[in-house]
Formats: sequence, structure tokens, C-alpha cells
Amino acid sequence: MSDFLPQQLLRWRRELHQHPELSDQEFATTERIRHWLEQMNIQPLPLALKTGVVIEIGHGEPLIALRADIDALPIDEHTDQPWRSQQPGVMHACGHDLHSSVMLGVAQQLKRIESQLPGRVRILFQPAEEIFTGAKQLLAAGALQDVQAIFGLHNAPDLPVGTLRTRGGAYYANVDRFQINISGKGAHAARPHEGIDSIVIASHIVTALQTLPSRVFSSLESVVLSVTRFTAGNSWNVLPQTVELEGTVRTHSAEIRSRIPDKITALINGIAAGFGAQAELVWQEGPLSLVNTPEWADFALELAAEQGYRTQVGTPQMGGEDFAFYLQHLPGAFVSIGSASEFGLHHGGFDPDEAMLEPAVHYFTVLAQRALSTLRQQQALAS
Repeated sequence: MSDFLPQQLLRWRRELHQHPELSDQEFATTERIRHWLEQMNIQPLPLALKTGVVIEIGHGEPLIALRADIDALPIDEHTDQPWRSQQPGVMHACGHDLHSSVMLGVAQQLKRIESQLPGRVRILFQPAEEIFTGAKQLLAAGALQDVQAIFGLHNAPDLPVGTLRTRGGAYYANVDRFQINISGKGAHAARPHEGIDSIVIASHIVTALQTLPSRVFSSLESVVLSVTRFTAGNSWNVLPQTVELEGTVRTHSAEIRSRIPDKITALINGIAAGFGAQAELVWQEGPLSLVNTPEWADFALELAAEQGYRTQVGTPQMGGEDFAFYLQHLPGAFVSIGSASEFGLHHGGFDPDEAMLEPAVHYFTVLAQRALSTLRQQQALAS
């Protein structure tokens, strides 16, 4: 591997980190990635994408795909790094700048050995992962056409650098989003008896929602329900008429997932009615559970150990990933690679160890070659 690569990886990652863009707004990010790829003599495929880039390296069959995500989050950065975000209120707090830099490095390395590849490697620089629409956009644009297996990564701040974790079967959770609209009767704060206090009602609902995972569903089931937004009022001395709650539910069981909206509806309607108010649930389904193909997950772990990673068979995670949409269409595996940050994902203090970059490039470069060889061998045996 070129001695130039480690320094280049840092330059890519830090420039992306300084200029983060939100989901579906990754225009400058897309142009940066296109420019860097064109410097490697790699031309993007002509797909109908507003943002994001798809490239292909190699010739013939078989064809695999690798994926990186490129969008950032609406979070203020709280680190003192010289390459901290220059965009107020926007930060790569999930490490998609790391993922993009890894796949840029993989593209560079694969391009150098393109004539030796036993097939083709398609690399997806995917937009809008954080809002769970990017994978669907790439699928609709034909980015996975003819692909026989797909692989992706996410950095894991809870793991030390040099550690790789994955599992066959369900790995990440079903992700659903909800909003609850509560309508009472506004009143002067000094005369609450003249109104119907929507804040008190919403507070009861927030507390009662926590009984769903703890009392309605078995403790052996994986159910997490979090209220993440409580919006009410605009004056210190007025009881507002309406309150909005927002949050997420994470599960692994399809059967449990299907029952939750009705349970929430019954609960909020009962509480609201008891106070003479009304409540409405707005339910938005996100990606299904990310389910790795067992054979490819084992392949990924065995290769990681061979490449010097400390490997772990993971337990099911409650985070969500729109990579799950790809795995509904074709086999593959998604891995977690240690990034050793004191603060976790989606936190303003997230500050990953950049030492994870170069080993990850080497790993996915080898993985691409081995996966192509494996598929070619399987096809030869089948014929």
C-alpha cells in the first residue's frame, strides 16, 4: 500500500469534516468526492442522482458493491480540533466522513490493480442515510443492478481501534419514528382550571409510554421507546393549547413492531380522554432490521482476523441503518469497526481516532478481491 495513502486519508477526512452537509443537501460533498475520484482517473456512473456518487472499477463478472454514506447531522460540534466543522449547527457526528474517506482509499487502491481484479467492484457514496431515504434513492436509480453481494461499514466509538464486529442474521434494529399531537385548551397560567393543560397531559403520556417496553411486551423482547422532542408553548405565563411529542421505537421482531402503533394509540387516547383532551399518533416507518447474510458475515469476520483485527461476534444493536434496504434485495454483510471516541455517535463531542482509517482501507481492498474470487469459484462449481 502506498506510503502516500495515510496522509491522503487524513486530508480527505478532515476536509469533509470541516464542510458537513445535511441529508439530501450534500452538493459540495458530492463535488469534492467526484473531483477526488476524477483525479484517480475514475469517472462516476451516469445515474440520475441529485447527490451522491457511484463508481465502478474492474471488468467482467462477478460484480460486488461497497457502500459509504456521506451526510452529516444537525448538531453543533463541541471539539477543539483544528479541523472542526466550519458549518454552525452541522457536524459529521456519525462519522460518515470516515466512511467516505475509507471508500475513497479503497477506490484508489483498487484502481491501481484494476487489471488484476477477478470482476467488478461498484462503490456507492450514498446520500441521506440519516433520514433513511438514501438507499432507496440509489436502488431506484439502478445503482445495485446486477450486483451479487454488498458490503458496508460503520465506525463504532465503543470499540478500540483495531477491533471489528459483526454477526450473521439480525444486527441492527427496525427503526420507526412517531409524533404525538396533543390538543387541550389554552388558559392563563394563573387560572389553569379554566383550561385543559396539554403539558400535564403530555407529561403523563411520556411517563406512560415507558410501560410499553417494560410492562406490555415481554422483557425478553428487544423494544426501546424514546421520546426525543417535547415542544409546547411560547410564553412563560400561558398554558399552551397544543403539545407535540416526537421520538423513535426500535425493535427486532416484525410481529412486535406491527403491534406497537395500536398500543401507543390506545394509551394516548385513554390518557387524553381522561383529561378531556385529544391525542393523535403520526407513525412513520423507517428501515427494517438489518439482517446480514450468515455466510458473508462469517466471511467478513474470518478475513478481518486474517488482516490483524481483533474480531467480535456482535449482539443485536438497537441503532438503525438504511443499509438494511440493500440487504432486502441481495446478500451481503455490514460490519462495525472500532473508532475509540470518548463520546458516542450523534454527540457534539464525537471525536474518533483517525488511526482506524488505513487498516479499514486495507481490509475492504482485500475483501473486495476475495469476495469476487469467492463468487467466481461458486459460479464455476455451479456450472
